[in-house]
Amino acid sequence: MTVVAELNGVEVARSDRTVVVEGNHYFPVADVDPTALTATSTHTTCPWKGVASYWTVTAGGTSVADAAWAYPTPSDAARHITGHFAFWRGVVVREV
Repeated sequence: MTVVAELNGVEVARSDRTVVVEGNHYFPVADVDPTALTATSTHTTCPWKGVASYWTVTAGGTSVADAAWAYPTPSDAARHITGHFAFWRGVVVREV
């Protein structure tokens, strides 16, 4: 199954290797357009995954703050999402 992430109809990620955690598709970093991401200073903590870092997603003439996140150094329980990004806040993630 191939999964895409799009903002304003512009693809920012495409993969057939996503990992689904809590209903979110996590895309391998190699399958994400790095030019669409800009790191922000936002961080949150998940009790079992660890500390998440966030990125602004820019595509199709729109920028959405904190619309991508990743766990750069996740807990052992979430180590399978190391090097993966997930999306929300208007970034549409769908199977194609």
